Amino acid sequence: MKLEMQVSRSPPRAGVSNGNGNAGEAESKAEVKPKKKICCACPNTKKLRDECIVEHGEDACTKWIDAHLRCLRAEGFKV
Repeated sequence: MKLEMQVSRSPPRAGVSNGNGNAGEAESKAEVKPKKKICCACPNTKKLRDECIVEHGEDACTKWIDAHLRCLRAEGFKV
């Protein structure tokens, strides 16, 4: 009985070990991709930011603007 092995020629994927024990290294270098559109991400901080800007102006709302940006970055967006 003859067994044949199918070899993939595609480049290694992030997080998949190539036999060298570098799976963790590959994961750390992989970019986090957003799971949502930016308009739908972080609705709570977006609402607070927008309400503050309308009522008090942008200069008075840096706390909420920064909170929203941190949330977007945590979701994988580069802002």
